[in-house]
Amino acid sequence: MAPPDDEIGAAVPIGVDLLVICTGNAARSVMAGFMLDALSEAEGLGLRVATAGTHAVDGQPMSMRTRVALSSVPAVADAPVARHRSHQLKTGDLVRADLVVGMEADHVRYVRRQHPEAAARTATIRRLSADLSPGPAPLAERVGALGLADVALHSDEDVSDPAGRDEEVYVACAHQLWDLCVELAARI
Repeated sequence: MAPPDDEIGAAVPIGVDLLVICTGNAARSVMAGFMLDALSEAEGLGLRVATAGTHAVDGQPMSMRTRVALSSVPAVADAPVARHRSHQLKTGDLVRADLVVGMEADHVRYVRRQHPEAAARTATIRRLSADLSPGPAPLAERVGALGLADVALHSDEDVSDPAGRDEEVYVACAHQLWDLCVELAARI
């Protein structure tokens, strides 16, 4: 069955489940998650975005530095950040995800070791923002063409963790993530 058309005749996007991960689910994945949500809403992408951490303490609120960093990006300045609570990555999160977006190569390695069944759908945000082909082909097909389960990982794919650093480092991270999220959203 074909997806329904909207009033101007374009196909309505079929929902895509994105899982954005970092280490503690306290800064990078949180910021990228809110950004991808905002981009999805603005562009009508139909993304369902969830976030998690490879080594998170469940239930923690977003830090003040992460809030300040998000507020420095106009498109997400008014995001409802109070709703966020940190979440430890679980198997069910990966089962639901069409694409798993890591903030650094170590997050991809973690998924490969602990959840090899999701390795072919897991990559860093930098790799996806550069290598994922845009276009009308189904996302699963375009992701599959990347051979993600076996691709070599490099530290130059990392978005540096701002944890424990000054507010300016968080803000710089947020702006770097915004650029990557804009590029990734255009490719999904």
